[in-house]
Amino acid sequence: MAPPKPHPPISTTLPPLLLGTATFNHQYVSDPLAMPYRDIVSRAISLGVKAFDTSPYYGPSEVLLGTALDSLMNPTASASNPLPIPLERESIFLVTKAGRIAGDEFDYSPTWIRYSILRSLQRLHTEYLDLVYMHDVEFVSPGEVLAAVKELRRLRDEEGLVRYVGISGFPAHVLASLAEMILDKTGEPLDAVLSYGHFTVQNRKLALPWVAGETRPEESSSSPLARLKRAGVEVVLNASMLGMGLLTNRGIPPDERSEASPLAKWHPSLPELRVACKELAGITGTAGERLESVAIRWSLQEWARIGAAAGVGVQVPSTASGNDTAKVGATVCGVSSISELEETVAEWKGVLSSLGHAIDGKIDPAYGKERQDKVLRLVQNQLWPALGRWVDYAWESPGPGYVNTRPEEDKGRVPSDSIMIAYQQRLAARSTRDAQPK
Repeated sequence: MAPPKPHPPISTTLPPLLLGTATFNHQYVSDPLAMPYRDIVSRAISLGVKAFDTSPYYGPSEVLLGTALDSLMNPTASASNPLPIPLERESIFLVTKAGRIAGDEFDYSPTWIRYSILRSLQRLHTEYLDLVYMHDVEFVSPGEVLAAVKELRRLRDEEGLVRYVGISGFPAHVLASLAEMILDKTGEPLDAVLSYGHFTVQNRKLALPWVAGETRPEESSSSPLARLKRAGVEVVLNASMLGMGLLTNRGIPPDERSEASPLAKWHPSLPELRVACKELAGITGTAGERLESVAIRWSLQEWARIGAAAGVGVQVPSTASGNDTAKVGATVCGVSSISELEETVAEWKGVLSSLGHAIDGKIDPAYGKERQDKVLRLVQNQLWPALGRWVDYAWESPGPGYVNTRPEEDKGRVPSDSIMIAYQQRLAARSTRDAQPK
């Protein structure tokens, strides 16, 4: 078998803004099937957002995203559009995850990982995945993470099903430790690490020494971000800018029995933290802002700057001609409506413009440099003091008493369904082909 063609560094191919589809899920909305998911995906592409992040753990997310993309890649002619132009697969960047089956159920065995990837390929209507993370790595042992990463790399090198390999999780220090271990054990660094909930208005732990308004240079060498860079990680992405719903005007009810929000029952935050974050909405309202708008703009603009400064960003055009490039930190944004998507993209264009980078189309003056400065002042001077002891607080993950509910005897056990049958037939055909005289 010929050696695989090396892919260019992920920092040169990964778009800086990704649409996260965890919101295509019952955890965030009561009925994901009733969401305008096709319209959201189509509108994202028209706005220039051509990277998508999903997971089998996100309920119907992979299926819904795959359905939406398939309708764009294989459009149906109509009277109003008799010759529709299909979306090219190479024009989009698909990201998914593997290993997490349910809330407390994980299987990182190579057999399950292989099955999960094959299933994701089928659901997403694609022959390869651009990037795959091992999902929520803090819930399993380092040895299990290492074995799973090796299997993903095998699927990359021997079968071409995956292009880049990474890990995702909540505790930033755990991500850094695992990245260091994987480099030490394999001699190859991870392509990407997805950190969520650790670079928000409320919790800045991922990159504290670089945060505007902070002066702790002595901490920079031991910070999770610096450790990830030293472990050779090419790109670190930020996700959950709203703290999985904490930083919104609606907030999360402190009583987990509340029926007012689907987040009340499962969100791992303490009731006191939910109350403290809810109070921020009053402060931003007095300033003429919605809390979610401020939280999104702060995370987008600060991570774009810090990701570049720390050397873990992605390339973007720095001039309108696109001949020169610069780097910015990459972010995953989750939305549940077209209006939320459009607002986030408008904020993102304002960030790029304020940093002096090229943007497609014109920027709305309302999202320009003045807004950037206003948000920074509001966060530093009012929101952080109001949060008090809750600034940079992070809940435990896993929580107390966590046990993986996947029985040991079931790890590596996969369904005997059409996915595996098709895979075995492909392997048999390859073996026959390789055995033929050259």
